[in-house]
This record gives sequence, C-alpha cells and structure tokens, in this order.
Amino acid sequence: MTLLQVSELRLTFGGLVAIDGLSFSVNEAEIVSVIGPNGAGKTSAFNCVTGFYKPTGGTITFEGTSLLGMRPSAVAGVGISRTFQNLRLFGELSVLDNVRAGSHLWLKQSVFDALLHTPRYRRSERECTDEANHWLDFVGLRGDRYSAARNLPYGEQRRVEIARALARKPRLLLLDEPAAGLNHTEKAEMLDLIRRIRDLGIAIVLIEHDMGLVMQVSERIVVLNFGKEIADGRPEEVRRDPAVIEAYLGSDAHA
Repeated sequence: MTLLQVSELRLTFGGLVAIDGLSFSVNEAEIVSVIGPNGAGKTSAFNCVTGFYKPTGGTITFEGTSLLGMRPSAVAGVGISRTFQNLRLFGELSVLDNVRAGSHLWLKQSVFDALLHTPRYRRSERECTDEANHWLDFVGLRGDRYSAARNLPYGEQRRVEIARALARKPRLLLLDEPAAGLNHTEKAEMLDLIRRIRDLGIAIVLIEHDMGLVMQVSERIVVLNFGKEIADGRPEEVRRDPAVIEAYLGSDAHA
C-alpha cells in the first residue's frame, strides 16, 4: 500500500528553481533513500512534505489525504515524523524530557488536568515517561538520560533525536542525514537501527551522503540533480545508471 505520493512537485524561490517536477512514492514499511549532489533539492523536498515550505506546484498525499497547506504540526498529526540535518534538540532539557516532548500528540490530558494534577494527568505523565524510556532503550542510548541533552556526544544526540521522532508514533519517518558526523562503528549501528525501525512497520525516507550505507539499507533509491529526478530504482539499478554516474562524477567519467 502506498503511504506517501509526491507528484510533479515544484518549488521556486524567486527565480531559483529548487525542485523541478519531482515524483516518487513510498510504500508501507519500505526504506527509500533520496540522494544527489549538494544543492540537488533533497532537504527542500523534505520541507515541502512536512509543511515547512509551500510548494509552487504539484501534489503531496499521505494515505490519500493531501498535505498541501497543512502546518508542520498537522502533518505530524497524520503520522509523519522527521529528524533534521542539523540537530534540533532542546539542549537545556534533559535527554528524557526531549523524548517526552515528542509524545505531546497523543497525550490524553487537558490544561485543567495539568493545573490540578488530576489522576488522568498523573497517569498520562507516567505513560509518557514509560514511552520515552522505551524509545531511548530502542535506539541504544548509552549516555545519562537525566542530564542535559547538550552534554551528550554528537552520536548520542543523533539517537535522542530519532527516539523523539519515534515517540510521536509515526507511520512514516523522514531521516535527514542521520549518519552525518558519525564514525565507522556508529554508522554500522545506525544502519542496524534503521532496519529495526522498518521492522516495526514504519516506512522510512532517508537523505544520506554515505553511499555505502545507502546501498546497504535502501530498498529503493531516488536520485535528484538540480531539482530534477534523474533515477528511481533498486540500488543495483541506480549504481549502474549513466545519468547517476554523470551527476556524481561528471560526463568524462561516464565516457
């Protein structure tokens, strides 16, 4: 079943064309990588899907519902969660509270409950904390979950951001360069984590520059260059595609 359908997506900033007619789909529990040289339009596509940018043209649907015009909070509410190329943690909050913040979409409490600390409020807070601890265990956090998030090493902060995204209970997870800045061991652990997330039934769209990781983890790869889609297929097909080789290595390499 198709979860996400992007059709003829176009995004311009004045006279600059960031995305030019992009079309791709994502199925349930599928890992799709979106790759391309710097400036190809990958993160801009993520921002369109999640409501941070308003596309100039085209359509974006999730389970048949149009996402166009939705605010980012509404997009999260339909079952799409994301991480960012640059970490967006609350540095002064504890690691645990950062992940708890991702649970606000499904918390069953009102302002009245919070003010009076009603039984429903206390029950909801316990459930929220239990969920946060579950996802921190799932991503393999090694650091102190009660200290400020900014005190964790970079690789651990990446895990926290993914745990927070999972705490929203998404159907589709968008990961923007999750392996950036990680060492060899951390990248291997990230590859395993991505597969385990997929095994939960969550579809994943991945932006990544590490081609080794992309080729190992992806079931399908979409390639962008100057805002245009130049390939869409299985890793072994994309690896041999002349247009992809030219985009990365130049026309002389293909010749």
